[in-house]
Amino acid sequence: MELRIHDTNGKKIAEIISDEVIINTVQDALDIMGNANYQDALNIILYEKNIIPAFFDLKTGLAGEILQKFSNYNMKLALVGEFGKYTSNSLKAFIIECNRGNRVFFVDDFQTALNKLLGD
Repeated sequence: MELRIHDTNGKKIAEIISDEVIINTVQDALDIMGNANYQDALNIILYEKNIIPAFFDLKTGLAGEILQKFSNYNMKLALVGEFGKYTSNSLKAFIIECNRGNRVFFVDDFQTALNKLLGD
């Protein structure tokens, strides 16, 4: 896993680069948040492929637990992936609701993630 720091307009954003699933538990997310925070990045870009599939099954509660940690620690998250493939109506509604806010974003590409986290 690589934690790549993007410093844009004085705002540091940590992009997590990996070919593997690196978030299997809430503690895994907390570890990544800690590593990003250590480098003064309060914004994280993470890719769908790096999160255990159970995250996208809202019945597991994993998404809620992880995203609550981001809120508790005042960090923002942009998840990059192809979310249209999920058929769950509750997940679709959850994604829409997240994208209306200003803390967690589900987006299609890196540039959109960067723009959302920069507030553009």
